[in-house]
Amino acid sequence: MTAHHAAYDLLAEQLAADGTDINGVKAALKRQKIETPSWGYANSGTRFKAFAWPGAAVTTRQKLDDAAMVHRLTGIAPSVAIHIPWDRPEDGDYTAMCQYAEAQGIMIGAVNPNVFQDDAYRLGSFGNPDGAVREQALDHVLECCEIMSKVKSHALSLWFADGTNFAGQDNLRIRKRRFEEALSVVYQKLPPGGRMLIEYKFFEPAFYSTDIPDWGTAYAWCLKLGSQAQVLVDLGHHAQGVNIEQIVAFLLDEGRLGGFHFNNRKYADDDLIVGSVNPFELFLIYNELVAAELGADEPARATALNVAYMLDQCHNVEGKIAPMIYSVMNCQEAYAKALCLPRGKLQLAQQTGDVLEAHRVLSDAFRLDVRPLLAQVREEMGVPVDPLNAYRASGYEARIRAERGIASTSGGFQ
Repeated sequence: MTAHHAAYDLLAEQLAADGTDINGVKAALKRQKIETPSWGYANSGTRFKAFAWPGAAVTTRQKLDDAAMVHRLTGIAPSVAIHIPWDRPEDGDYTAMCQYAEAQGIMIGAVNPNVFQDDAYRLGSFGNPDGAVREQALDHVLECCEIMSKVKSHALSLWFADGTNFAGQDNLRIRKRRFEEALSVVYQKLPPGGRMLIEYKFFEPAFYSTDIPDWGTAYAWCLKLGSQAQVLVDLGHHAQGVNIEQIVAFLLDEGRLGGFHFNNRKYADDDLIVGSVNPFELFLIYNELVAAELGADEPARATALNVAYMLDQCHNVEGKIAPMIYSVMNCQEAYAKALCLPRGKLQLAQQTGDVLEAHRVLSDAFRLDVRPLLAQVREEMGVPVDPLNAYRASGYEARIRAERGIASTSGGFQ
């Protein structure tokens, strides 16, 4: 018996004493899915510099190769989000792209349009005062709806850099209407079964106003559009101190939580590894999700079971594939802790108004060392017990460095 087997047996005994179904926990962990972003495998940077990494992916096929490696080692990263035009095939054959991904054992996930890098978008895309620019942006997003069908994607992930830099620059109510008009056209063109995930960000890159500044704006537009429009929560897109888990709970209860862009931040941006700065926050978010998954309340339960879990990270100085693996592992750990929480004890403390006990039960679950449990689950899934060490020992990094060399730019970043 290995050390992790002995530790797992002790943990299983402890969880059983708390009334936790260890087999149910393991089954849920084996069903967990985390989507990785194609752009996270390419060179990227801050506002000041893109630091080239040896072996970073340049072509979409290289990104798919790297994503497939992450999935082989973790077992729970079966899809990769693409960004258009960064991931537009040179021959324009998206069907072939899809087939290549499937041949590597993964699939294409969310399709992300880019309406923020062209010079034409200096004053915005859907909110631009110039009708020709709005039409250009709309055409691109509609093209992405067509791409969804070609790559078998079920999610259109929308983020806009639109806003204004100076008071008086534009009419804020008219900008709102421009967005609503364009989003309505896109919604009607979603492929069958497709979802529109609307992301928000309270500031940046505009300095005065942001056209989709918060979850309430995105939620209001989703209500107008229809049931296939849902809110996408990016962990880094909030002001300091915002209670993200409360937003998650509200959107779950309303049936409008569509997905996540997992990452972390310390100050203003959102490209740090998920769980690296505030792992307790990540756990609390997963706690709300698990509570909905295991509950009987609809539509919260159905919504929780259909959430798209996606990473949105740009690894600037720490490598590419290894930090992606570590990010997936952090999500596994937070989910496992939430699954192991003795909900009966928590609910009793909540119902009796025992404030300190409720907090203690929750905090104890966060402090629980679930690494032996995850090692056992990975072993049963036939993937490495320690995916990160397995990657380091695989020789993959040395091989891609030798084959790809160092590219000055890639992935759409300049």
